[in-house]
Parts: sequence; structure tokens; C-alpha cells
Amino acid sequence: MAREGERFKIKGYSPTTQTGDRSSPGLTGRPWLSIWFNCCSAYARIYRNAAGTMYEGRCPRCGGRVRALVGPNGATRRVFETE
Repeated sequence: MAREGERFKIKGYSPTTQTGDRSSPGLTGRPWLSIWFNCCSAYARIYRNAAGTMYEGRCPRCGGRVRALVGPNGATRRVFETE
């Protein structure tokens, strides 16, 4: 189990390499990223917050938190994994 407030790093992501605001025109609904949580070998989606500034989520098994910022020059990837 994750300790209270524990956060995981996302491989290939840092706050300087933000996820892009590149929504596909044909997709509808709330934007999300796919995350593979290595801590528990579990997959989950993390969703964009209401302000539209970042994606936030938790490991479905241990509750560890992840965040990814949204920015204009961000990554085109939609799938990430934790370290």
C-alpha cells in the first residue's frame, strides 16, 4: 500500500515535458491518460481535472498518486508508466 500522500514518478515525463492539449476532434468525453502502475502491476486511466491544468489519478490497488501537467508543447503520447 502507498503511504498517505505518496506520489509516483511517470517514466518519460517531467514537469518540463508536459502532456499536450491535443484533443482528437473525433473523441468526446473527459480527456484521460493511460497509466501502467509498476508498483502493483495495474492499469488505470487518470483524468484531466476540472480546471484543465493537469491529469490526476491514483493507483487502483495501493492508492499512490500521479499527476501530469497540461501544456501547449506537450507530449503526444497517451500511455505512460510509473517508475
